[in-house]
Amino acid sequence: MSHPERCLIPALLVLLQTLAATASAGHPPSPDSADTPGPDGVTIGYGDKGFELATANGDYRLQIQSRFQFRYATPYDTDPITLSDFDKEAQNIFRVNRARLKVGGNAFAPWVKYFWEYELAASNLLDFRLMLEPSPYLRLKVGQWKAHFNRERVISSGQQQMADRSLINRPFTIDRQQGVSLYGRIALGGAADFSYWLSVLMGAGRGARTNDDNHLMYLARLQWNFLGRELGFQGSDTKSREQAAGLVALAAVTNRSPYTRFSQDGGGQLDGFAPGSAGQYRVQQALVETALMVRGFSWQHESHWKEVRDHASGAVTTLAGNYIQLGYFFATILEWVPPELEVAFRHALYTPDLRQEENLEHEYSLAVNWFFCDHRNKLTAEFGFFDFQRTIEEQKDGGRFRLQWDTSL
Repeated sequence: MSHPERCLIPALLVLLQTLAATASAGHPPSPDSADTPGPDGVTIGYGDKGFELATANGDYRLQIQSRFQFRYATPYDTDPITLSDFDKEAQNIFRVNRARLKVGGNAFAPWVKYFWEYELAASNLLDFRLMLEPSPYLRLKVGQWKAHFNRERVISSGQQQMADRSLINRPFTIDRQQGVSLYGRIALGGAADFSYWLSVLMGAGRGARTNDDNHLMYLARLQWNFLGRELGFQGSDTKSREQAAGLVALAAVTNRSPYTRFSQDGGGQLDGFAPGSAGQYRVQQALVETALMVRGFSWQHESHWKEVRDHASGAVTTLAGNYIQLGYFFATILEWVPPELEVAFRHALYTPDLRQEENLEHEYSLAVNWFFCDHRNKLTAEFGFFDFQRTIEEQKDGGRFRLQWDTSL
């Protein structure tokens, strides 16, 4: 469902760049070329990953892209965490939700890749990683990145189907970690087509300079590409693929640290847990995940289990959660529907403590997306409804509306 001619902002930037190059060179540009030759065989162009400089032999490539996400929300923006969050005074919120600078490419050889990403709005270095990918079967990555545990978190916030991630992302994400990972894909295109990730991480979260003890985080993910095609980490079937791609994945992680949860800010605590000391919390997690895309239809689902063992008090808390998300471009079956329009729905369920059967949290969200140019330029309107129950008597609910424009330049 992507229409390059509708990439309004990127097209204007490329036009300005071309005009500037024409003025300095004194001759008209070639309308059929996306790249402009530079000195010593270096090409200058614009593509899916922004502005690009590359040598003719492909051994060196530099890609620079900026991304902005503008959001309006009411009566609140972030997901509620406690019952008291529903009682806060309603607000109308306008903000720059994300402002990112992304730099990547390769050096010395096409398979020696690098990438770093900086969050300008919060002044955070999010990613910095080096990838050695000489073969699809065995690859190596070192640095800091979003650990490949669950699909919802790994999908970039710029390529999500909804305005943001689900209710269960906060308690179950591993988020960004520093370490080393082996990954790859075997039996490409066959019935035994699998992707895998094996990671040893520091387990202290984004930006950590030291570990609290000698314990590390160990993570494993095995993904069966049961149709012989690998489904990338992206929401929405914007390409309206004719050949279906799907996956079934299992993942597990274990870690001992002062933290019971992680986020972009680093290590933190789930609701009800006190700040921890070195090695206080042993956290073990597992998930089952499925996803499928074909002809404008998309499905994704995750079921999570998590155990937190407090070595200071001896208490053990078990959490569970899941979400199901569906999306569809109705233009696939209805000619009068614009091809840029997608409708998506999500239901998420979270149980903070399995010992308390009535302690449940529900999210119901409906989103409408308009893709000007795939995920690089899109508008999302989303209505969400939350229903929290702590006991039979204690229950609160409320709705939220968000309007979001996300664009990459």
